[in-house]
Amino acid sequence: MSYSEWKTTKLFELINTVSETYKFSENQTVVLINTSDILEGKVLNHSKVFPINVAGQFKKTFKRNDILYSEIRPANKRYAYIDFESNNYVASTKLMVLRTKSKDIYNKFLYHFLKSNDTLKTLQAVAESRSGTFPQITFTELSNLEINLPTLKEQQAIANILSSLDDKIELNNKINKNLEELAQTLYKQWFVDFDFPNDDGLPYKTSGGEMVESKLGLIPKGWEVKELSDMAVVSSGKRPPIKVKKKTSEYKYPVIGASGVMAYTQEYNIDEKILSIGRVGTHGIVQRITEKVWVSDNTLTIKSNLYEFVYQILNQFDYKSLNRGSTQPLITQTDVNKIGILVPKNDLLKYFEKVVSSLFEVHKYNLIQNYKLAETRDLLLPKLMSGEIRVPIKE
Repeated sequence: MSYSEWKTTKLFELINTVSETYKFSENQTVVLINTSDILEGKVLNHSKVFPINVAGQFKKTFKRNDILYSEIRPANKRYAYIDFESNNYVASTKLMVLRTKSKDIYNKFLYHFLKSNDTLKTLQAVAESRSGTFPQITFTELSNLEINLPTLKEQQAIANILSSLDDKIELNNKINKNLEELAQTLYKQWFVDFDFPNDDGLPYKTSGGEMVESKLGLIPKGWEVKELSDMAVVSSGKRPPIKVKKKTSEYKYPVIGASGVMAYTQEYNIDEKILSIGRVGTHGIVQRITEKVWVSDNTLTIKSNLYEFVYQILNQFDYKSLNRGSTQPLITQTDVNKIGILVPKNDLLKYFEKVVSSLFEVHKYNLIQNYKLAETRDLLLPKLMSGEIRVPIKE
């Protein structure tokens, strides 16, 4: 089938929006799915709760192979493909439940069409053209989009290529999560539970290792109580000169805010391996910086030769204890410098750094690979969907 034979049709001929109401039962737990609970294809929340005083917005049922699609701000990528049994899940009325009604379209082909940058850009423009509190779309507007349909076999082949890239990204994300948890577990075992290996390779505290009194309680003999400033340099970020929302060849350096990349700029003020935490606003997110960036003035930077050890300390610290802000959360450089820490013997610290840094080398490699995979997918998607690149199909 040549591209000229692809069928152009509008989505309303192929899909429905489903508004089946969930029937709540007494003493039954459910998972409530709001727009914030889905992102870039995945459902983020799977926690069951008792539906007591459930807001009226949670009404919709959905099932395997449905697509959840937020009516609000399409560019935020709040969509998900349902690849699991969802009997006890209830969706917000702000989520469209999209379901195919025609045999002419393959579910995953539809999903990749809806998540494409071109589709999101079109829908975002529609949303912003409407008056209202939020940029919002309706099913009527979404279903009026045109889609080009090859044969079902080619739709499946295209979807399989794109989904395989998504699956590899997801696998890398799972591996990275496991690596992070392994590093956290090792830190807790050695520096919180004090079961680091003793001279005989046995867990120190469990094997009867000597403990002594300190202002932080009982600690292993030979350890010291210090402040973060004894092993790290804490500095404040700076206000970026000129910044833009989207990355370009000119504005290529990420501007790091309290919770992540907030913009891009032409210059950088960091070109070394550091950690970053929020100073104003969001607290508790510790960012690992290993590239040229501009760290903004609502963050603090932490530089240390014991990078992994300090990262774990900061990652598990309760920042509420440092908050000085009344209307807006605020922590100071001085307070962070005074964070109390337990410092073990140097050989144990070196060993911990060696083990954990090797884990995060794999972690970093996976992140780089995911960036390249996503870039490849996003380049392929419009070309496959438009027929510019054809997938060989055996007749």
